[in-house]
Amino acid sequence: MEMGKEIRRLREERGITQEGLAEALHVTAQSVSKWERGTSMPDVQMLPQIAVYFGITIDQLFAMTPVQQMERMENRIYSQGLMDAAEVRQLEQQLTAFAEQPELAGTAATLLTKLYNHQAEQYHLLAVRTGREAVEKTDGDSDAISELANAWGSYISDWNVRNHHALIEWFSAYCRRNPGNRSALMWLLDNLIDDRRLTEARQWLEKLTRMDHTFRVPMYRYMIAQAAGEKEEAAESLKELESMEDQEWCWAVTLGDIYTLRQEYDRAIDWYKKGQELQPSPKFTDSATSIAHIYEILGDAPRAISAYQEELRLLREEWGIVRGEEIDEVERAIQSLQ
Repeated sequence: MEMGKEIRRLREERGITQEGLAEALHVTAQSVSKWERGTSMPDVQMLPQIAVYFGITIDQLFAMTPVQQMERMENRIYSQGLMDAAEVRQLEQQLTAFAEQPELAGTAATLLTKLYNHQAEQYHLLAVRTGREAVEKTDGDSDAISELANAWGSYISDWNVRNHHALIEWFSAYCRRNPGNRSALMWLLDNLIDDRRLTEARQWLEKLTRMDHTFRVPMYRYMIAQAAGEKEEAAESLKELESMEDQEWCWAVTLGDIYTLRQEYDRAIDWYKKGQELQPSPKFTDSATSIAHIYEILGDAPRAISAYQEELRLLREEWGIVRGEEIDEVERAIQSLQ
């Protein structure tokens, strides 16, 4: 067993005898010998104690590679809700240590970002729950309402608050340094369009056109024309987009998003269903979630529940997720509709 080999390696590396380790862990020397020979394993409840004794993580005790450890960390982050401060500190310390290794630095930094984003999202959910309570208990106090709206990601009319100039400037500089990065260029376009900086958006779209030959080019043409109020050009781009049958599955989901924003909900649902149908396994849950939200907007609780149940099915059958925050969130949505 790999754990037994790792215990032996750690013990010998530190110059500790089997008897010394046994005494520190309050077990017999024979037990330690059996672990190291692979004929038995330490009790699960002892693993934290062994890890602390050697000054390592439990994952390291299992002799996992750094990449395997980071995969496990990512699963750990997304399988639960808000993590306590001690758990976050432990993950931060492990990932910071990995980030010092050049070959792992990028992956570790990405995972740290995921950790912070996950915690921020969970705190926002907590703020929504307490914010609703605050509004009710203060008889609609304006300060409580403002905090609830912020927690819920509300639209903010003040341009100085809602504009994306800092993000745009950073991504513009990054795209100039890395002109072949399509993903960064698309994020830049999204935010330029949202801020109605359409002249700049058209200039960057020309760069995307030279490197991308998918549905994304007419999609951005449509978005820019729509934002500029150019109805004929928007209609032409949308017609072109719909005709691109040979595209990857997210082409259909994009059309679902477009028709949702146009409040043409029946067409949106059809496109979302087509997108889910076209996806290879494991299928994402985005289409089912979008359909559920549309039915909630329309006040059709039974169909919204049915869509959420489809989301649960996808999580369980396609991804093997049977418990955790992702399941809990959907079940809470169903309960609120029943």
